[in-house]
Amino acid sequence: MWRSCEAPRLSWGFALMHLERPRKRDVDSVLLPDLLSGTMYTPGRVPLSMAEFTTITIASARMAGWLILLVVLLLSGPLLMLALGRVPLHGDWRTATHRSMGLAPDPVTHRKAVVQVYASRAFGWRGAFAVHSWLAAKRPNADRYTRYEVIGWYARGGGSSVSISDSSAPDAEWYGAAPSLIRDLRGADAETVLAKLPQAAADYPHPTSYRVWPGPNSNTFIAHLGREIPELGLTLPPTAIGKDYLPVGQILARTPSGTGLQLSLSGILGVTVGRDEGLELNLLGLVTGFDLRHPAIKVPGIGRVPGDS
Repeated sequence: MWRSCEAPRLSWGFALMHLERPRKRDVDSVLLPDLLSGTMYTPGRVPLSMAEFTTITIASARMAGWLILLVVLLLSGPLLMLALGRVPLHGDWRTATHRSMGLAPDPVTHRKAVVQVYASRAFGWRGAFAVHSWLAAKRPNADRYTRYEVIGWYARGGGSSVSISDSSAPDAEWYGAAPSLIRDLRGADAETVLAKLPQAAADYPHPTSYRVWPGPNSNTFIAHLGREIPELGLTLPPTAIGKDYLPVGQILARTPSGTGLQLSLSGILGVTVGRDEGLELNLLGLVTGFDLRHPAIKVPGIGRVPGDS
């Protein structure tokens, strides 16, 4: 009686062992037919046919190709600037010049208020991608201009990157790079801006932070002044990388000109639509687009084509 009861339990045990440990030839009997029939077998999933696998591979290759083409197009402008020698690569910042270019009115003879915005190519290879911008202002009857700008190394050690100084010429070269005049206001229009300028500069939200890319940087500061003072009517060039950088948690804002809106994800990805800016697409901080009001296309590294006269 005892043996007849024990024997079935042993038989079930041996059967379970065989079920839990399939032999190699049993596995091969499942996998090999799938491979020979051109079907990719994945345990627990619906088998993927070779045709489907090929389709996915081709689609992935096409997507990679488009991404590579996009990167090439974004970098073509900066590479062209380097190839044409428009950006010096072998200068020494310690000996670079800061000469006045004669773009600002002489304060001795021009007694009215003046507000001007300038932009110069950044120093070294960065100049192939971006400009450094600043604002220069003079109150009525003042004998000197005051420059408002952000200088990155001022923020080291927890200091403020915002520089408000009358020690430099308003239209000086930026480490050897000649400036372009972006905005020029005189008289009553300039006085309106001057009345709001000190508070707008004080309200800059990133005084102790600085990043060349994607911001906050010097262009972030000047764009902030434009948003805070609509009367400035400021439209920054597409090469002003950092102008689209917004404070953390903010993705929607007025454009610096005050004539449109922009959507921006930390200055890395975004779109801008405005009367003065036209349409701009920001990809990795590089801006491309077009302007219908003043017909031109916008090319990363190059700026407006054709350029402003």
